[in-house]
Amino acid sequence: MVPLLFARHRFEIAAPAALYWPVKNALLVADLHLEKASFYARQGQMLPPYDSRATLEELAKLVATTGATSVFCLGDNYHDGGGEARLEPEAAEQLSAMTAALDWVWITGNHDRDVAGLWGGSVVDEWTGEGLALRHEATPDSHLPEISGHYHPKLRVAVRGRHVSRRCFVRGRHHLILPAFGSLTGGMAAGDPVIEACVGGPADAIIGLKDKPVRFPLPFSDRPTGTVDARQFALPLATTGP
Repeated sequence: MVPLLFARHRFEIAAPAALYWPVKNALLVADLHLEKASFYARQGQMLPPYDSRATLEELAKLVATTGATSVFCLGDNYHDGGGEARLEPEAAEQLSAMTAALDWVWITGNHDRDVAGLWGGSVVDEWTGEGLALRHEATPDSHLPEISGHYHPKLRVAVRGRHVSRRCFVRGRHHLILPAFGSLTGGMAAGDPVIEACVGGPADAIIGLKDKPVRFPLPFSDRPTGTVDARQFALPLATTGP
């Protein structure tokens, strides 16, 4: 794991789309979008029906690796309002086992406002503590530094002539936006004006590599291809941060 500092808190990038919060011994993830494949199947678009299982298995591995005792899921936990009840049996069994063993908090999102904790865990619209607010969608006028999801930020990077799309964290002075954790989730360009407006000031796109994090100053709206050159724009991540 590599460090990411925000609002005087030290986090660790535990995976391309997950943070470990040592103070709370907690994992933070956003946008699981469980049962996305079954939602599309009902619309006649057939996708492999294993997305929920794959997402939960990856989350279970991170719990084991970090030793986390708490999990905060920052909204859009299910892809639609019926996804919670539709969760396939093996995934439901796996989720129930995790929520029984951990302090599990579901934060509601725009896709799953009526999530009820059917498979365990507590449900809140937002969570505040330790001087931070955890929400699904960034609020530009937040009174507390906030961590959110919703936008699925990604970064397109040119590395040795190849274009690589990577999930990334977007960190501003008052906002930290997590990438989507779900196995079937897409993404929005980190430099998109919508994200820029939410952050409301200078920001970085941050990617956690195996041995270090790197940051790319935002915005990239002046780059028509939406692609940044890793050699030109990647900067070392300072040991202190906003």
